[in-house]
Amino acid sequence: MAYKKPESALVVLFDEHHRVLLLQRMDDASFWQSVTGALEDGEMPIETAYREVAEETGIDAKALGLSITNHDKQNQYVIRERWRHRYPPGTLHNTEHVFSLQVSSKTPITLTEHLQYEWVSKDEALARLWSPSNKEAVSLFVPSKA
Repeated sequence: MAYKKPESALVVLFDEHHRVLLLQRMDDASFWQSVTGALEDGEMPIETAYREVAEETGIDAKALGLSITNHDKQNQYVIRERWRHRYPPGTLHNTEHVFSLQVSSKTPITLTEHLQYEWVSKDEALARLWSPSNKEAVSLFVPSKA
């Protein structure tokens, strides 16, 4: 198995009603998250964001004419112990680049890496997300309902 690069993109998806798309992990059903994934060799963070959205949700943002917003924000966090074997030996921290994307809730979702998805209110997303950096991104970059 090739090790993951300890650098990733986090993409918070929200709809026209300011609901947040949450994805339930296959390897931990209690873990809900936004789209996220490691950068591949030679890939820029924005490229990872577009690729991961397409891979995890089936949404080809570029083909739909949608632009992912780069918030020029990076988080550093400690990698969960149960996932450290996926990274080079001794790797403890990941650098995460933060993005968001508004899509219509009518856009079809095709899951490939998660058990299920739900569109939830911003408040519910903040209550259910496990990752502190994911919570912060939702808090900062998902508009509040008018």
